[in-house]
Amino acid sequence: MSLESGPAERPESGEQQPDTGRQQPDTGGQQPDTGGQQPDTGRQRFRLLDDPVAIRALAHPLRLDLLSITGHSGQITTADAARELGISHGLASHHLRQLAKYGFVRQSAGKDNRERPWRLTATSMSWRDSAGTTEGAAAAAVFEEVLAERAVANLRSWLLRRPDWPAGWRQHTGVSQSTVYLTLPELTELETAIDAMITRYVDERPLDDVASRPQGSVPVDIYHIVTVPLDQPPEGS
Repeated sequence: MSLESGPAERPESGEQQPDTGRQQPDTGGQQPDTGGQQPDTGRQRFRLLDDPVAIRALAHPLRLDLLSITGHSGQITTADAARELGISHGLASHHLRQLAKYGFVRQSAGKDNRERPWRLTATSMSWRDSAGTTEGAAAAAVFEEVLAERAVANLRSWLLRRPDWPAGWRQHTGVSQSTVYLTLPELTELETAIDAMITRYVDERPLDDVASRPQGSVPVDIYHIVTVPLDQPPEGS
């Protein structure tokens, strides 16, 4: 899944209207919060997260794991999700229903009318406008801290496994760091260019579209972290 916090606007060309015939998730009688759902861009399904409560609901490591494995599988039942994550069926069910409550997943019809599998409602999300309110900025900060912790944990795991991978994969993965002096317009231009490069693949290959994955492809987690090591912004900004 593509998660974005930057200010770059999504492209307007080629937008499609959302499929209004999709089955709604079974949330035990509660209506999911679908606020912020945007028209699809390319083949992805894009959602703008502007509700602080929904952002905080997503700021949970296990819920992010559930979203990840749901996307990788295309769809997944509660029982399969519990087995894959090594948790109880009840715990998996609780967190999946919380994700459904806030509109992040929905249930589809099962093949044998028994357990209905879960699917993602959006394959790309952004919370770029959440900083407009104090509550939104606070929720975004909590969510980004969870993502940063997730990035470090995934990096540590990859460093243990990386020696067993071919040289090409080892060469193009890991951590790099650069410090460069930029004006705000230059930083905006750089961020927009990076976003455009990643968006090309996100549009062509939505996370849960198994058929769109080229032969030999693997899931690659790209965490984009930009910080400024100063206490105060420059004068006039």
